[in-house]
Amino acid sequence: MVGKNIERLRLEQGIKQKDFISKLQVYGLDINPTSYSKLEGQVRLATDKEVFYCAKILGVKAQELFDEE
Repeated sequence: MVGKNIERLRLEQGIKQKDFISKLQVYGLDINPTSYSKLEGQVRLATDKEVFYCAKILGVKAQELFDEE
């Protein structure tokens, strides 16, 4: 559910996927490129920690990641 919004916001801010993954890893999340791609592709659900840190990196409130366009 949140994957498409994370991807959209990431691209709007010009953040490359590998750089975004690196930022998540700095926060202590053990995420690899395959797992992250599945999150954006909505193949897997995001954990609460992933939602929290994705929102933090993107500079939005976590709720915004759940909003439908």
